[in-house]
Amino acid sequence: MTAVQRKDHLDTLAITLLVVCCAFWGFQQILIKFASREIPPLWQASIRMWGATALLWLWCQFRGVPLFKRDGTLKGGLLVGLLFAGEFVFIYLGLTHTSASRLTVFLYTSPFWVALLLPRFVHAEKLRRIQWIGLTLAFAAVAVAFSEAFLHGSSPGQWIGDTMGLAAGMLWGLTTLAIRTTKIATAAAEKSLFYQLGVTAAVTPLLSIALGESWGFGYSAMAWGSVFLQTAVGAFASYLTWMWMLRHYPATQMSTFTFLTPLFALIFGVVLLGEPLTLQLVLALVGVATGIVLVSRKG
Repeated sequence: MTAVQRKDHLDTLAITLLVVCCAFWGFQQILIKFASREIPPLWQASIRMWGATALLWLWCQFRGVPLFKRDGTLKGGLLVGLLFAGEFVFIYLGLTHTSASRLTVFLYTSPFWVALLLPRFVHAEKLRRIQWIGLTLAFAAVAVAFSEAFLHGSSPGQWIGDTMGLAAGMLWGLTTLAIRTTKIATAAAEKSLFYQLGVTAAVTPLLSIALGESWGFGYSAMAWGSVFLQTAVGAFASYLTWMWMLRHYPATQMSTFTFLTPLFALIFGVVLLGEPLTLQLVLALVGVATGIVLVSRKG
């Protein structure tokens, strides 16, 4: 078996894959919001996670990746799965209250929660001055965007969706933190993802029932197409692509591309859903993107 050949820079293939992944991650909030016109949010999330879990299991069977071998990761895996489930519950519910572009900007505060909390557990990750500047800038930008929800003319309940987007970003950051600081860090990337998808697939239908959502399958082809793309591309193929790139390319250089996702979400939301483009939201996007770049910089 040949060793994995790592590269010290991003080539054309890597840049192309990163841009495509970020574009789709920005687009998937549009897909969720579109399908929510017909499919209740947590029922939609349940279908997505069931499908993605099944696809990942088949992939692991094909690749020979053991998913149920005892390796001490169960406790950490369940914690990671619950945090991941909470993130997606807030995403799907939040999109019923606020626009896809706004929620994505709040969602992508996750790197700052990691940067803020990780040094408490990994002392080598102590923040430098430039990273503190990035954190301050990003959270100031979020405050600007959040204040818009209380201004005259905003949609009713928009602040609820914005808060859920911010909570989803925090849970995403905590998921990353849990992966770094628990036994799950020693597991294969596929097994870590299996914990996340599997636990979410178990949690979301229970919450859907608790909220009294109606279940069914008689939806339009457009709605099913949206769910299919969320499942096959968003929760399966794009994550596997990201994991493959992490094995071959520098993670620090890859991370700076994440700021493209809220940009794509903003463009898609305005063009495809007719969402309002406001000065506060643009300023928030610029602030969050700049903050991600500063926080991701290494000494």
